[in-house]
Order: sequence, then structure tokens, then C-alpha cells
Amino acid sequence: MFSSLRQRFRSRIRERSRRRARLVSKDGRCNIEFGNVEQSRFVFLIDIWTTILDLRWRYKMTIFISAFLGSWFLFGLLWYVVAYIHKDLPEFNPSRNHTPCVENINGLTSAFLFSLETQVTIGYGFRCVTEQCATAIFLLIFQSILGVVINSFMCGAILAKISRSKNRAKTITFSKNAVISKRGGKLCLLIRVANLRKSLLIGSHIYGKLLKTTITPEGETIILDQVNIEFVVDAGNENLFFISPLTIYHVIDKNSPFFHMAAETILQQDFELVVFLDGTVEATSATCQVRTSYIPEEVLWGYRFAPIVSKTKEGKYRVDFQNFSKTVAVETPHCAFCLYNEKEAKAKEKKGYDNPGFVLSEVSETSDTKM
Repeated sequence: MFSSLRQRFRSRIRERSRRRARLVSKDGRCNIEFGNVEQSRFVFLIDIWTTILDLRWRYKMTIFISAFLGSWFLFGLLWYVVAYIHKDLPEFNPSRNHTPCVENINGLTSAFLFSLETQVTIGYGFRCVTEQCATAIFLLIFQSILGVVINSFMCGAILAKISRSKNRAKTITFSKNAVISKRGGKLCLLIRVANLRKSLLIGSHIYGKLLKTTITPEGETIILDQVNIEFVVDAGNENLFFISPLTIYHVIDKNSPFFHMAAETILQQDFELVVFLDGTVEATSATCQVRTSYIPEEVLWGYRFAPIVSKTKEGKYRVDFQNFSKTVAVETPHCAFCLYNEKEAKAKEKKGYDNPGFVLSEVSETSDTKM
């Protein structure tokens, strides 16, 4: 028992030590940080709307509550100051014929309640502004306008946060691993993607970027050099009918960066394959992007995906997500170069070659036999 636990512990340590730094996590988050930014952080306040939308929910709700409570308390103090200057408070012993600026404000608490009632338009009818002083009328108008602005901005930010297309992207999932096998007589890299909702993504487009470290002929080292990877399905890579899981593939030809890789050397490569899916949400007409990444340990050479779609006796199509990331070993050439050399050799065997210098001479047969 202890030996098995020790082996598991060692294997996990080895896995952690072999983990590579990745720019994009499996759920699409970017692993990058900015350092020594010369611009001040207050520059983000210029685009305050985007800043509020990008905040986490706990910070957003803190700002939401603070904005309302702060405005209520601030205007409560102003209403108290108006009542104090006009000597409407009980400590001034106003006469019976004295008309206050605001009826029934007896202290700071009642001033806060009146501020709350004014800004949220509750209107209990117990405290109200009179025509006695213009300052109170101006303050009432100013608080009403500012309250509408605060309410519109904060409620709009929360509604926009809830309806962001980023949440729709969470219902698009990619297979855990990518596989390399033959498809249509060609060596291809295959990835499976599924839409977990029945609503479609309109105008979907799939493409990829291969991130690797390259050294230019001038000796410059580029850490995140990007190479375009074209992914297609049998019907093309644009305007996909994305109602059922799709298997997208990249043909490994002579123009592919995977052409010089082999089954024995792919684990020694240093790259990260980032896959993107862009589309328009059918319900909101908002564009969204789903992305994931694969490192060499997540690319399985010599495998294909297990079947996932079947047809029931009732005539319905059934998708079994239990086999979504399941792979099956198949016979696969250990490199693309060997596959194309084999094809060229077979093609040459079938060809005939003419020799222009060859001349067929006819020989006449004569009978020299003597009796």
C-alpha cells in the first residue's frame, strides 16, 4: 500500500516538473502579466465602462453598494445642513407658524431617510419639501438627476456583466487532447469541439496559432512567435452548422509546421497550439470567442477520436458525451515525411518512362540452312 502511494506521489512530482508554461489555459484564460508599465493606473478610469465590466463580481457589488449608500449619506448631510441653516431643527425651538424647508426633519437620521426616499422615489408622504427656500428645491432637483444617473449606470453595468458573451463561451468545449492520424489518405491533426446548447453560433470560424520560440537568421530570439494553423471540417472552416460535435482537422503537409515532427520527437518539441472559435450568439447577436490550447504532452500521435453520434430506433440523433475525449489507437505513419515518400514511391512504380535514344531495328530472317 505504501509503495503504491509512494509511486503515485513520485509520478505526480514528475508530472509537475514536466509541466510547461502555457500562454492560454485550457479554459481560455491568458496567463500573462504586464510589468513596468509607464502609464498610471488612473488611465483605466478614462474608459470607466470597460473597467467596471472587467471587474470581478465582488468588487462590482462593493462599488454598487458603496455608490448608493455614499450618495444617500452625502445628500443626507446636505439636507441636515439645509435644515440647520434654516433653523428647522427642534433644538432651535421654532415657533408654531415657522415653515421649514423640509417637513419633519428632526435630526441626521431623519435627513438620511429623506435622502433615501428622494433618490429612490419611494415617497412615503411624511417628509416633503416646501416652497419656503430655493436651496432645498435646487438640492431636490440635483439629487433626483444624480440618482437617475447612478441608478442607470450601475444597473446597466450589472445587466451588461450578466449578458456578456463570455458566459456563452463557457458552453463551448474542446476535447482534452488533440490527436494525429490519417484522414482521407493524409496525415492530419484532429481536435473535437462541441456546442452544449441547442442554440447555434452564427457565422462560426475556426483557426489556430502555433506559439513557439524561434531564432531569426540575424540571431534574434522570439519567445512567442506565431504561426497560422488552418483548421477545416469537411464543409469548410466558416459558417459552420454547429448543432452537433465537430471534428476539425489540420492537414500536415509540406507547408505545415508539424511536417518535420515525428512520433518519437514530438514530446521534445517546445510549442503551444492555441485554437480559436469565433461566432455570433444567436440569442443576443453579440460576438464571442472561445479558445483553448494544447502542449506537446496533450497531442497524441497515432490515435483517433471514438464515435460520438448515433441514431436511435425512434429516428432521433443521440450524442454520447462520454466518448467526447475518448481516443482509440490506430495505425499511423510515425512521420509525415515518411507518408509522402511512400506515396511518391508508389506513384513512380505505376509510371512508365520513355527512352528517346531507344531505336527499334527490324531484323529480317533468312534461311541459310543447307542440306
